[in-house]
Amino acid sequence: MKKRFMKMKIFAAALGIALAVQAVPVHADSVHVAKEGDTYYTLSKQYGVNLNQLMNANPNIPATNIYAGLKLNIPTGETMKAYADPAPVAITASLNVDSGEKVVEAWGKTFAYNKTLKVKATAYSSAASENGKWGAVDYFGNPLELGTIAVDPSVIPLGTKVLVTGHSFPGLPKKAFVATASDTGSAIKGNRIDIFVPGSPQSVSNFGFQDVELYFIK
Repeated sequence: MKKRFMKMKIFAAALGIALAVQAVPVHADSVHVAKEGDTYYTLSKQYGVNLNQLMNANPNIPATNIYAGLKLNIPTGETMKAYADPAPVAITASLNVDSGEKVVEAWGKTFAYNKTLKVKATAYSSAASENGKWGAVDYFGNPLELGTIAVDPSVIPLGTKVLVTGHSFPGLPKKAFVATASDTGSAIKGNRIDIFVPGSPQSVSNFGFQDVELYFIK
């Protein structure tokens, strides 16, 4: 009698666990094992996930540190709500220059500048083939990130902050973005800059050659 009672308790416990498992929402994140060239941008397109929600689901993985074999959470279903950003205040991409006062307004912020320079721009990625033996780091050893540009230090001193304008590329903010001259390149001579853009070498190569204008901000 005692053995039969124990079996019934075990059965009931197992049934309870099974019911509990069934009651768990089936909205858990899926996991993506990264391959070479993956970025948050390409993964958001691949899975049809909002870019900010995808990044919020992986708070400990910087955009510049996605490498082959890394596991990333891909939010699905109801879990996407948990990673949603608060409703942002809409800021229209804008660019307004007051050359008399030497100020430029971009994205709702105003910057004072001391000079401008028109340069020819190209773009590069974090691929090993584009960064030599030191890997995806700038001249100072810092990880490449959006806002890193390679320059000819004899024209634009390293450490200079500029507002880049006149470009057109999906991987970059529209109208203007702030960049720091923190990298160099053997092919970057004279009035040339190379803009780091997160993404695969194939997608970044679509940038081509573009004429841009730099505002040296104070």
